[in-house]
Amino acid sequence: MSNLLEESVLAKEYLKRVGDMAELRMREHLPLDTNEPKRLHEAMRYSMFAGGKRLRPALAYATFEAFHGKGDSIWLAASALEMLHTFSLIHDDLPCMDDDDFRRGMPTAHKKFGEATAVLSGDALCIHAFGLLAKTGSAQVVETIAHSLGTSGMIGGQMIDIESEGKPVSLETVDYIHYHKTAALIEASLVVGAILAGASEEQIQPIRDYGHAIGLAFQVVDDILDIEQTTEQLGKDAGSDLEKGKATYPSVIGLDASKKQAFELYESSIRALDRTTADTKVLRSIAAFIVTRVN
Repeated sequence: MSNLLEESVLAKEYLKRVGDMAELRMREHLPLDTNEPKRLHEAMRYSMFAGGKRLRPALAYATFEAFHGKGDSIWLAASALEMLHTFSLIHDDLPCMDDDDFRRGMPTAHKKFGEATAVLSGDALCIHAFGLLAKTGSAQVVETIAHSLGTSGMIGGQMIDIESEGKPVSLETVDYIHYHKTAALIEASLVVGAILAGASEEQIQPIRDYGHAIGLAFQVVDDILDIEQTTEQLGKDAGSDLEKGKATYPSVIGLDASKKQAFELYESSIRALDRTTADTKVLRSIAAFIVTRVN
């Protein structure tokens, strides 16, 4: 555990450094809130700059670096990834979805701006993100992200999540929800960085497998933290999964088995990285961060 915590510290430093760089580009890539429609642009920027780990941009940049990528196209993708993640959170928090009041310790978008503006701000971030992805010049990048978001990815996972609320579910169903709703975009973030760096499909496959494992681990840990942490510690409504009868690992296999599962996924991610010749030091530390994080 001590080694994991040491690795986690390195990851936090990396996430902070790359996150700061990514945030500067995001501010450039987003419409100004002094431009009409001002309220919509204000809402977009409110949700984008309300905090967060900037994990997806950092993962994309980490694989871009690992494969010695050159140029600024990675920052277009990094901004787009965070916009798409933010769009998903805005919509996930809506009264018709999870009906959450807080996100990252601040009022959710619909609480701050009203439901209609929140919906439109999420829509606008999604559309703006694909405009940025198009500017990378890579159709493969656009297709990779689109696949991770549509009915074969996040939106498909959200649908099964909604249908499963308050019902007894199998571990297979929980795996399906967690992979599609969370892990797919994490995996795609890593793959996009590798694509933009010019990596081959053979080089990308271990990265894809790593992303699958840490993406699932991230959501398993989220399930655990929802039970063990407070709203203040999480920056969002704690205990909401249990209250809403959500399909989670602890609800199906219990808390202790869920913690074991998270570390097994961590180990699987490291084995995936052992299959690549790329410099994976940063990716290994991020995997450690994901399974030891407390919010």
